[in-house]
Amino acid sequence: MSHPTFIIGIDLGTTNSVISYARIAPPADGPPSIEVMEIPQTVSPGVVEARPTLPSFLFAPGPSDVSPGAIDLPWEPCEDFTVGVFAKDRGAEIPKRLISSSKSWLCHPQVDRNQPILPWKSPEECPKLSPVAASARILEHIRKAWNHVMSETNEGGDGSLAIEHQDIYVTVPASFDAAARELTLKAAETAGFSNITLLEEPTAAFYAWLHDSGDGWRHAVHEGDVVLVCDIGGGTSDFSLIRVEQSEGDLVLERVAVGNHLLVGGDNMDLTLAYSLSHKLSQSGTRLDARQLQVLSHTCRTAKEQLFSGEAAESVPIAILGSGSSLIGGTIRTDLSRNELEGVILEGFFPSCPKDTVPKSHSGTGLREFGLSYETDPAVTHHLADFLRRFHDAEGTRPLEPTAVLFNGGVMKAESLRTRVLDVLGEWSSASGVTPVREIDATDYDLSVARGAAYYGLASRGRGIRIRSGLNRSYYLGIAASMPAVPGIPAPMKALCIAPFGMEEGTTIRVPDQEFMLVVGEPVSFDLLGATARHGDAAGETIEGWENEISPVASIETTLAGEPGAVIPVSMEIRHTEVGTLEVWCVSLNDGLRWKLEFNVRERDA
Repeated sequence: MSHPTFIIGIDLGTTNSVISYARIAPPADGPPSIEVMEIPQTVSPGVVEARPTLPSFLFAPGPSDVSPGAIDLPWEPCEDFTVGVFAKDRGAEIPKRLISSSKSWLCHPQVDRNQPILPWKSPEECPKLSPVAASARILEHIRKAWNHVMSETNEGGDGSLAIEHQDIYVTVPASFDAAARELTLKAAETAGFSNITLLEEPTAAFYAWLHDSGDGWRHAVHEGDVVLVCDIGGGTSDFSLIRVEQSEGDLVLERVAVGNHLLVGGDNMDLTLAYSLSHKLSQSGTRLDARQLQVLSHTCRTAKEQLFSGEAAESVPIAILGSGSSLIGGTIRTDLSRNELEGVILEGFFPSCPKDTVPKSHSGTGLREFGLSYETDPAVTHHLADFLRRFHDAEGTRPLEPTAVLFNGGVMKAESLRTRVLDVLGEWSSASGVTPVREIDATDYDLSVARGAAYYGLASRGRGIRIRSGLNRSYYLGIAASMPAVPGIPAPMKALCIAPFGMEEGTTIRVPDQEFMLVVGEPVSFDLLGATARHGDAAGETIEGWENEISPVASIETTLAGEPGAVIPVSMEIRHTEVGTLEVWCVSLNDGLRWKLEFNVRERDA
């Protein structure tokens, strides 16, 4: 295998995906620059353009939607799904043929993420993909686009520049558990990638800031700082805390907390704006059907971006086609004003609230439609308060108080939203008697995660600052308590810690003083549990009454060859791999034989 020429960072986003790269050069050549590759994609029938972002949407055209060859790519014809701008735009008009938020489906524990279920609730005649396959299609487009641009058409068609020969860093939400990370890795391998390492998105955003700051980062943050990375994109909200410490006279960085996976972001805001305008139209006698509401939501996204960026005046005109045959007379028109926008978004998603606010956990409705687990409470500030309340300082005596905030994600490009979050954080810090939170200036909000992933690859080679991180949560196995059987009452389950929070990549832990009996010749399974806020549990520690702090992640199962029913005494060995995944092994106490327990991500009973 040839030595890599590039380090490549890929942001596999819920709404948009980005690829960046840095050429591996000798240190004498100076600090490597990090570039963003513009990705060729179909933007309209017969038109292919290169854009810095690839919308993470897949659209399967029907027989009469486009003419033959109209959405072919320079490197291959399109046979079923198209990816990118045209997929997003046309799919908004025909949502039953559109796959969106495939990354969010990767962490949905109650569906089989390897089965073709997307587009969700689409008719039988529509092509379908599994969440893993859909993510793989997006990554495959990126792989082939890179090879077309960088390997086949540039530098004399040098095959050594193909992406298969480079070091790849793919970002995932900090909240992704071990099962979702394993599935992301599987999607990347299905797409034809090798040499994959996973990196958390908020950490990647901080890495991008480090790269852009150069040596100046040491003057922007100080010992004792706790930096909140507030990453709000189109589909999700992701929070992390990075602490600044001093070691041997130099500043060091450590990621000390991550939030839960929150399905609330720009998409929710666009739909809320669409409902608000739909209500305004209904007051004048115009009612929209489901298709028109989808189109209106897509139109509101563009209007929102214009108003928040200051490109528009005090309002933006909105027009959607009516349901009749007349294209002109049937057009429905309204407008979205800046006051309406800020009233809906600021008060609905970023309201001021006390620091002890708890997000609403349910809507009070007895039945709920099955699908993605969107947050019942859309208020981002409520979730932020809950996140900060759950993490404490090293002594465990007081919550971690952020002293600075780094914003990321397309939503946070709006200055008014950043100002609102800073105001809310300022109210909380004032109540605690600490210094008001300051903003760390970000250079971009859409591209930083991919650029930060490339910087992390450089830092891994000694060409940058590393952030200490490790496992994003503590992991446990469910162990049935040893007690006399009681009719009708199952034995309570204890949680055995097998991997503590912060366990470094490339390290292995053998659970001490614990022996398990493993049955061979037939399936055996364990319940894998996880907790983001329990940082003090050590490997081998058993926790009772854990239900409010520790949650199910997945089951792990295996079938060992041997005489059916035979029992082998084993110990548990846990490895946090260099690529960012978790491996659980059974090790025979008799002869040292080892068996890896595979994650089972089939549908789990609710």
